[in-house]
Amino acid sequence: MKRTRFSEDQIIGGLEVSEARRLRALESENAKLKRLLADSMLDQAALKDLLAKGVLTPAAKREAVAHLQTCHGMSERRACRVIDADRKSVRYRSTQDDDAQLREKLRELANQRRRFGYRRLHILLRREGVMINRKKTQRLYQEEGLAVSRRRSRRRAVGTRAPAPVLALPNQRWSLDFVHDQMASGRRFRVLNVVVDVTRECLAAVPDTSISGRRVVRELTALIERRGKPGMIVSDNGTELTSNAVLAWCEEIGVEWHYIAPGRPMQNGYVESFNGRMRDELLNETLFISLDHARVEIAVWVEDYNRERPPSSLGHATPAAFAAELDKQWPASPRPTGSAAQPIASTALIRNNAARL
Repeated sequence: MKRTRFSEDQIIGGLEVSEARRLRALESENAKLKRLLADSMLDQAALKDLLAKGVLTPAAKREAVAHLQTCHGMSERRACRVIDADRKSVRYRSTQDDDAQLREKLRELANQRRRFGYRRLHILLRREGVMINRKKTQRLYQEEGLAVSRRRSRRRAVGTRAPAPVLALPNQRWSLDFVHDQMASGRRFRVLNVVVDVTRECLAAVPDTSISGRRVVRELTALIERRGKPGMIVSDNGTELTSNAVLAWCEEIGVEWHYIAPGRPMQNGYVESFNGRMRDELLNETLFISLDHARVEIAVWVEDYNRERPPSSLGHATPAAFAAELDKQWPASPRPTGSAAQPIASTALIRNNAARL
């Protein structure tokens, strides 16, 4: 500031009383405006500092007030005014239990079942004796950030989907399909899945690098020896499932085999749904070192699927428990015969090709 020949007292002393008072008022008003401008700039700087943080919930507002007090030297009153928060809400401290043990258990289950949502985790908690409300499970699930990321799938234009009729009888209908994956070495393998449509049980999941029609016949023969002959078998039109070996086997033992319409996988929805669960929960989550490793992991997952996983379509009962209950209602002797559901596609033409086998 440029200095003058006269001091401030000399300048004021040369003024009239009214002029001196007016000068003092102007200086006071100027200082007040400077303070207001500084406060406004400080508020703007504080708000810019909070832009990256979502200040919506009461907990977030409490954190924001603490941040402004620590980093910008604001009082609690001023910080609350800047972010438009109620001081009572900021000072509030919850007396409710933080459910630390329950949160730890929920995180443990979510790590074990990475593709399970809060509904299935809630069922698992209740199995272990943790009796809490489903809404509380959902709240803790969201607060812990355990939401399952949805994998985007390609949109497909489909027409009206009519569900295939299935009678609620044990061993009523089996569905077959293949699912593919590859090992760490890049070598591809496939898994033959056999599912009971009524109980959602997985009877067999056979992984191998190559599965021919004769291999399919051997696996089905072993299943029938263990579980009995089904009322119907449904599959797509894959070359292994329409081979001469399969056609001759059907004619030999008298099994109804129905093929879905080409390009209509929704007509075989039960096993397609099972394939999706296997893909989502096992194949996408596991790097298989070898074929033996794949066989072990798939066998463990199938056992867990049948005895632990709670499908919502069965009222959250496991497939094994649902099948046991169904067997009690329909013992083997009084089960109705000839009551298989109507075929969802025309029956395959069974040719006598036994001579070619």
